[in-house]
Amino acid sequence: MSNTQVALIQIDNYGPWTVTPEPRREADLQTLQSRLYADLCQLIGDREGYVFYARGDNMIAVTNGLSIEDHARVQESVRNRYPVTVSLSVATGGTPVAALREASSQLQAAGSAQDGDRQEILRGETLREERRTDGDVQLAHFDVNDATGKYTDRLNEYDTFIRIEQGYAALMRYVRETHGALSFFVGGDNVITVCPNLDETAYRDVIAHVREAVGVDLKVGVGRARTAGTAGMDAKHALEECRHDGRGVVLAF
Repeated sequence: MSNTQVALIQIDNYGPWTVTPEPRREADLQTLQSRLYADLCQLIGDREGYVFYARGDNMIAVTNGLSIEDHARVQESVRNRYPVTVSLSVATGGTPVAALREASSQLQAAGSAQDGDRQEILRGETLREERRTDGDVQLAHFDVNDATGKYTDRLNEYDTFIRIEQGYAALMRYVRETHGALSFFVGGDNVITVCPNLDETAYRDVIAHVREAVGVDLKVGVGRARTAGTAGMDAKHALEECRHDGRGVVLAF
């Protein structure tokens, strides 16, 4: 059984801040969000975690192996670098969705995301060391079969983007509803899915569903490990095996 540790990262009072004392330029806001995301990727990635961009002012991280003190240090680093602060809520669960649901509830109970008095909340508990296993995190790295030949080299970029996003949307909805998994677009034609323990049959079913729903063909490499960093690298190597020999699913365990 997987035991995913999820951290919900939320910029404090971001909506009101963007229009105080007057509306800020959208280019400046996009720059802040992208730089914050990059810094969080490095801060958490250096500790073997993964951060995923959700809506800019909200991000979701897989932080197995990070302590509460590690999460607090991330908050401190953001405070020292940015004109905004972040609140974090940490939870674990048998599925990624269950963990995120608990993390969200904890942060919502601390106050609204637009509450000026709610600042740098840190709630929740991390996975105790004695409960950790080498199979706690399962990450699946999907990409589109021959995206360059089918889309990039044939269509204009916007229509290519639509096709890739259709595949992503079908994938993220299906695995969330069927398996309690969380999927995130990570650029190009790549999606990383944070999964409970799924077998090869489940992944073949996911690929078949996306093909039937929107006509996008996928392949996937899957890794399972103690931390997201290791599971993610194993998944990338498994995906390379797919590319090399044409298999649709490769599990690196």
